[in-house]
Amino acid sequence: MSKRTDSNGYTMVFAVIMVLIVGSLLAFLASSLKPTIKENERIEKQQNILYAMGINENDDSSANFVSTEVAGDEFKKYITKQLVIVVEGDKIVKQQNRAEYMAENNKQEPYLIDVKKQQTLAKEGKQRKLPLFVGEKDGKTFYVAPIRGKGLWDAIWGYVSMDENMVVQGAYFDHKGETPGLGANIKQRYFMDDFIGEHLLDDSGYFQGITVAKGNNDPKNEEKTDYEVDAIAGATITGDGVSAMIKKDLAMYVPYFKTLKK
Repeated sequence: MSKRTDSNGYTMVFAVIMVLIVGSLLAFLASSLKPTIKENERIEKQQNILYAMGINENDDSSANFVSTEVAGDEFKKYITKQLVIVVEGDKIVKQQNRAEYMAENNKQEPYLIDVKKQQTLAKEGKQRKLPLFVGEKDGKTFYVAPIRGKGLWDAIWGYVSMDENMVVQGAYFDHKGETPGLGANIKQRYFMDDFIGEHLLDDSGYFQGITVAKGNNDPKNEEKTDYEVDAIAGATITGDGVSAMIKKDLAMYVPYFKTLKK
């Protein structure tokens, strides 16, 4: 006579019970960790914006954020305005300050706007919200905008700070799954620093963007009005993704910068 525990019915019941137990535990952990995950995301976005402004803890070669302990205070200290520019096509529909935006959006901070979702809305022909963060440091005004695109394997994103003439003052890039030692190097300091001083507009005010160029004739990146930076060896597709997201997303802000000249 076989044992009851050897039967197919027992095995199936045991498997179902284990699935329910493990599923319940995972659901509990996901629910309990959600506030911590959201808080970490909030702090990271603040660190990214500050980094693009040049507020970081970089050493001679490495890129380092300000610490999580001080990120919130530093953000309040340096970011003087959070704006949301609502656009439809290439036209500004309205512009909201932080208080106005939060009043309409369940008290959500503008820096938590989902850029990917807003890009999808724009593709559908709907209005898109463009966050813009205005900071002050050493008597200079910085305008920091988020960008998002596609690398070789997955999403890439970043923040670019500009002056009122859309000259780049700093940049931070990151990725979800680019190749280590190749495309993943977009978040290395030597690459990000190349963007500092690059012009996004030509002398006529026409938006040119910046191309990550293979075979660039300016490997030391001394020419800042050629609308190019040197590519990362072996990371052509990731570099193309950086070029595309800069040209696509930052071009959306040109109408706002034109208002600064009026």
